[in-house]
Amino acid sequence: MVALLGILLVVWLVCVVVGIAVKGLVWLLILGVVLFAATAAIGFVKRKSLGQR
Repeated sequence: MVALLGILLVVWLVCVVVGIAVKGLVWLLILGVVLFAATAAIGFVKRKSLGQR
C-alpha cells in the first residue's frame, strides 16, 4: 500500500513538472497538484489509522 502511494506521488509530481515546463498545459499542473495533495492526505490518514509512524 505504501509503495503504491509512493508511486502515485511520483506520477503526480511528474505531471506537475510537465505542466510547468509546457506552457499550454496549465490544467495538467493544477490536476497534478490536486491529485498529489489528495494522495498525500490519504496516505497520511491511512498511516495514522494503522498506527505507524
